[in-house]
Amino acid sequence: MEKIAVSRFIPKDFRTSEAIKALRTNLIFSGPNVKAVGMTSYGAAEGKSTISFQTAMAFAQSGKRVLLVDADLRRSVLPARLRLKTKLEGLSHYLCGQANASELIRETDLPGFYIMFAGARVPNSAELLGSENFSKLITALRDTFDYVIVDTAPLGQVIDCAVIAPVLDGIVMVVDATRNSYKLERRIKAQIEKSGGKVLGAVLNQVDLTERRGYYGKYYYNYYSTEEKQEK
Repeated sequence: MEKIAVSRFIPKDFRTSEAIKALRTNLIFSGPNVKAVGMTSYGAAEGKSTISFQTAMAFAQSGKRVLLVDADLRRSVLPARLRLKTKLEGLSHYLCGQANASELIRETDLPGFYIMFAGARVPNSAELLGSENFSKLITALRDTFDYVIVDTAPLGQVIDCAVIAPVLDGIVMVVDATRNSYKLERRIKAQIEKSGGKVLGAVLNQVDLTERRGYYGKYYYNYYSTEEKQEK
């Protein structure tokens, strides 16, 4: 089976690369039992899928065996981002009992980096993600990979992330600094915690630092742990 080409998408600019590595380091220091991490946002196009992808690559570059699971069963953008010309079976096919998980894990040209695509769109994604099949899948993947990064649908639009949050070891919220209010972000944080999930922290995206630190550029990723927010 042909490997998925991802090496060309490794961040080439220094600031993005260092910020993603900082996020990777913070996830490592979240604890040895934090292996399956979900990423969500309030709305679409906040950078959630890009940061999920780059974080998974960063783990692979550090020598870890990592799987990126595309769990956005409603509106996956990963195949288009990777410029794939053919539709690939993925998570939805496993959850519907149409394929085994091992048949859906695709190897990439970056050593240690694997991908499970979302598969076909389904009308009942929340029900499928809330099924025992998904829980069993995450349990099995923890034994196979060092880290599992799960790209979920935006929680401000659909409930999918809250459904799977209790199964994962933690959720990272991706926040577009130019779009959403603090009130909206607190709303999805509360939704995750209400469902029994744990919020590890937030990635603040699209921060304009040109006025104070022009040499950093306009786009910058940063990571704030929940504990750091509380201390401040």
